[in-house]
Amino acid sequence: MKRFLRKHWPLLGLLLLLVVVGFYFVKSGTKLMKAPALFKDIVSGEGLKLKDIHYTQDDPDDRLKWVLDAKEVSISSDRKTVRFKDFILSVEAEDKNGFKLKGNSGQYFEDTGRIELWGNLDGSSKDGYRVLTEYVMINEQKGFLRSDKAVRISGPDFKINGTGFQADLNDKRFEVLSDVTTIIDEEAVGL
Repeated sequence: MKRFLRKHWPLLGLLLLLVVVGFYFVKSGTKLMKAPALFKDIVSGEGLKLKDIHYTQDDPDDRLKWVLDAKEVSISSDRKTVRFKDFILSVEAEDKNGFKLKGNSGQYFEDTGRIELWGNLDGSSKDGYRVLTEYVMINEQKGFLRSDKAVRISGPDFKINGTGFQADLNDKRFEVLSDVTTIIDEEAVGL
């Protein structure tokens, strides 16, 4: 089992990347919400709604570049909640594999640091790992992901199906909670 986990550590890296992406989305979303009085002049207590968003951010310290494309982004009048629809989030990490996450909708709550994503979530990395589910809650402050929906995880030499998962990225622990089916390509893992 240890050999299997050592060989498939990229899956944990994929989940870590998902949290990092969430963190940068939160960080940049906060910068967008703190934009100058122009937004206050436009918004008269009803919040702000933007259509067909293409937002790119480079982080030279972490050598990351990410791009958010969304059909619609809404910012609440108190600027503490951001909702987005039909999104694609792409992350390019220097010296690492990139990651792309697609989904139907999501929201970020500044007060709690919670990000909720739902609807045909499809995350994939350039090195062949993929996660499919209908819902994910990310607590970016604690580095924790959770879902109670069906999940499918696949890599170049394995597939895991189950119901619900949780990931603690601080402990580098990922757990599919129930109804787990695992298929391993014996030739690929050297069994």
